Amino acid sequence: MGKSRSSTRRGGAGAPEAVVEAVDGGLAELIPDRERARAWTLLIDGAPQSYVDLDDPAYLSFEYQRRLGHVIDLVAPAGKPIHAVHLGGGALTLARYVAATRPRSTQQVVEFDAALVQLVRRELPLDPNARIRVRSTDARAGLAKVPDGWADLVVADVFSGARTPAHLTSTEFLDEVRRALKPGGCYAANLADGPPLAHLRGQIATVAARFAERALIADPTVLRGKRFGNAVLVASDHPLPLAELTRRAASDPHPGRVQHGRELTDFTGGAVPVTDAAAVASPAPPPSVFR
Repeated sequence: MGKSRSSTRRGGAGAPEAVVEAVDGGLAELIPDRERARAWTLLIDGAPQSYVDLDDPAYLSFEYQRRLGHVIDLVAPAGKPIHAVHLGGGALTLARYVAATRPRSTQQVVEFDAALVQLVRRELPLDPNARIRVRSTDARAGLAKVPDGWADLVVADVFSGARTPAHLTSTEFLDEVRRALKPGGCYAANLADGPPLAHLRGQIATVAARFAERALIADPTVLRGKRFGNAVLVASDHPLPLAELTRRAASDPHPGRVQHGRELTDFTGGAVPVTDAAAVASPAPPPSVFR
């Protein structure tokens, strides 16, 4: 039998109520956005994980999700359905985005936290017409079940206790990503790091060992090692839409910078690819990040 779980709701009269519930990964909170009628932020143990607007699933609030949205927009001609794999589900923000912007897409989401999936499905229901299948299992185990050459896009956005698990940072993991991708398919990963950026540099080197083309999108202050933050690493064996990625990132509310080619190689600074034997989880963010 599954564990019984209780939800707590809190809020003023007539206002949407916050939902607080224990899930497998900690304490989940769904906080309503007072500015948007059916929009919610998901936090796990106080760390923001996802933002969803049920009335406008194409609206992406978090800057790293906007950058992943740019990749989704450019992975195929506008509106064309794709096959997408999402490693890490959260509130299913990016899967909803694909369904809204590329109708008739077929998607697989792998989210380890089964209780979180139940909470999200209950409180933030999916469009019943969206072709989204959610598996509650480990990300790498779920990826192994994706048929060879099935995916146009694999997105990795997996955090456990605000850290990317070690087994999702290696060349062996990327071998599984490559196997699941169609020829010319695209891989995009949300990475988090701070000074001295050793994890980020190692991940760039790891991707460079498996993909011919790659680019990094991040806030310039993160790239300069001035603060802890997110970076989106994009890779493919076909040329990336660098000019359009650069334009879109630069026009975001929080402008991002795109590094590629020699600049990205120089940024990597001699870091070596990560293997399963040497892999470690990404660094934990400092407490000040979520204040």
